Amino acid sequence: MTQFAPIPALVFQLNSDQFRALRLGDSRFWLHPTTPSGLFTAVINDTPYTALNLPCTEVESSSEGEVKLLTAHFSAPAFQVAYHVHCYPNSSLVEFYQTIHNTSPDVIHLSRLDSLSWHLPPDTYDLFYYTSDWGQEFESIRAPLSGEIILETRCGRSSKGHHPWFALFDPSGSVLSTAVAWSGNWVFRFNALSDGGYHLSGGLHDWAFAQDLRPGQSMDTPPVILVLGHDLNAVSQQYARIGRRYWYPRNELSTRLPVEWNHWFSYEDTDINDAVFTANVSVAASLGVEACALDAGWFGPTDPQAAWHDYRGDWSLVNEIRFPRGIRPLSDDTHAHAMSFGFWCEIEGLGKHAALISDHPDFVAAHQDQSLGYICFANPRVQDWAYETLCRLISTYNCDWIKLDFNVDPGAGCTRTDHGHGALDGLYEHYQGYYRTLDRLRQTYPHVVFENCSSGGLRIDLGMLRHTHMTFLSDPDWPVHDLQIFWGATTMLAPDVCLHWSYSEWRGAHPHQNFDPRDPHLQPHQLDYYTRISMLGWFGLCQKLPLLPVWVKTRLATHIHIYQTHVRRFVREADLYRLTDQPRRDGSGDRWCAFQYTLPGDEHLLFVFRLPGAEPTRRIHLFGLHPDRRYHVTGFEGETYPALTAPSDITFADLPEESSALLHVIPS
Repeated sequence: MTQFAPIPALVFQLNSDQFRALRLGDSRFWLHPTTPSGLFTAVINDTPYTALNLPCTEVESSSEGEVKLLTAHFSAPAFQVAYHVHCYPNSSLVEFYQTIHNTSPDVIHLSRLDSLSWHLPPDTYDLFYYTSDWGQEFESIRAPLSGEIILETRCGRSSKGHHPWFALFDPSGSVLSTAVAWSGNWVFRFNALSDGGYHLSGGLHDWAFAQDLRPGQSMDTPPVILVLGHDLNAVSQQYARIGRRYWYPRNELSTRLPVEWNHWFSYEDTDINDAVFTANVSVAASLGVEACALDAGWFGPTDPQAAWHDYRGDWSLVNEIRFPRGIRPLSDDTHAHAMSFGFWCEIEGLGKHAALISDHPDFVAAHQDQSLGYICFANPRVQDWAYETLCRLISTYNCDWIKLDFNVDPGAGCTRTDHGHGALDGLYEHYQGYYRTLDRLRQTYPHVVFENCSSGGLRIDLGMLRHTHMTFLSDPDWPVHDLQIFWGATTMLAPDVCLHWSYSEWRGAHPHQNFDPRDPHLQPHQLDYYTRISMLGWFGLCQKLPLLPVWVKTRLATHIHIYQTHVRRFVREADLYRLTDQPRRDGSGDRWCAFQYTLPGDEHLLFVFRLPGAEPTRRIHLFGLHPDRRYHVTGFEGETYPALTAPSDITFADLPEESSALLHVIPS
């Protein structure tokens, strides 16, 4: 197991007499010194309950491997609350959720369930968080915490509106960060207290939500994760370390981080066909690509006037005009070139003309009898159908990689009451059913990689990342946007679960997607800059490979080889440091962008990018280097730099705009 520098110990107490403590090492307490916290909130039969007005009968301590489990049991005449705390080793990261159990002979009504309800001490704080929309993911906001602030999504997808994460900075720079491990609607509320403190609460959103528990039934709330750190890098590294070790599913293919080619933005559905895909597979193999994915466009009626997205749900349809041989020959050809075969499916989606609507009307998610454009996974029959459908696609087409997309905003979710859920908990039960289906598929096909995608990056959360192998960050992939979203995504996710493509040649119109690899003015340093940005995480590309100029193919092959040979072991295992502030797609923010990857053994990898509009010279400070050592700094294509000593700074003065450096830093 990879070993890293230790994290200061988290001091956490949960006692039956309600005294609690939360601090990092010898640093400040993050709990209010005089006003006790309720830990959680459960509004049951319209009455709010917390740890302060429920008797605590027991605090149980156990372990699950290295993870310490604490459970505080609270009782009332009609129900019990078990408040669960998972304390992860060698970290200051803890996870909270509650289980509500109906012990009465009657139905109990749940209408608000906060996994976290804490009073923060009086102080001046800065709140840092991200807004999000299509192509606008990870738009950061940092401002003084004042009054009432609500971070939330009501769109039914976890990162449509806001990303389910925030960081709170105190005046010393210490950080408290929290994330919701949930793919649907969530909320964080900050309410000012009279003495200058704040009440922080959140988890599952109470908007348009309620659940009725029958006698003997239980319900778990989505986990809320809390991390303490001395700065943002320390917080992010803990999210990544714990995610890699305890949360993210792993198999042989996902661990390898295969370089992927996908056809979508270069060809979309109009220009993709059997011959085009096959030609790209041949070139991809010659470049060293390791996986080729057939995205949307394979599917739908053969009628050229029919829109395939109107038939989502009828996954037996293959567009025979584009693919007269069917799909399996494409998979076989990909495998014959020693590459893995990826395949797109929007299994939750439901097109308005799909035969599935008439064949299985009970599958349709609806609000007031109007279809919401997806199938309701709260229905056990839907779960079985989706599992069997994906099993058929995987087996028939011999798939190694399934890209699961979802391009619908469910809002408050399905309100039908014939699916096994109530009128106001359809979205909650949909995601529970979807998670179960994903787990079942991974158990049946342990070798297959499952990719999370939702209109690009609109369902990125630590709940979905416990059931899929990686997540796609965003549909657009122009360079400054790419750097902004990677900088933001890795405050919550490890780099190796962040898939994004280098600057794509788009078939359609977009104000910033104007890359032309055949432009005679394109310079090698620009292509290197575009490509290395994708190499920061799980590396992918989307180009018309057969039409690339020879020199572009040669440079891409070189970058792919460097990624495979040198870079991806850092992406897979290393701690990540942001060495610069977040660049912004609108031209603001930092115009230099640098990241440092650090492995045990004092080995480092440095990415540096000079963006358009950047000052000509920048001094970059590295972290974690020993002051009594000299370091050898080289590139992977023979570049040499002066030896590095304390204070561990490297000055870059000869990089043109839209250029980059990729450097290996090791003790001399």
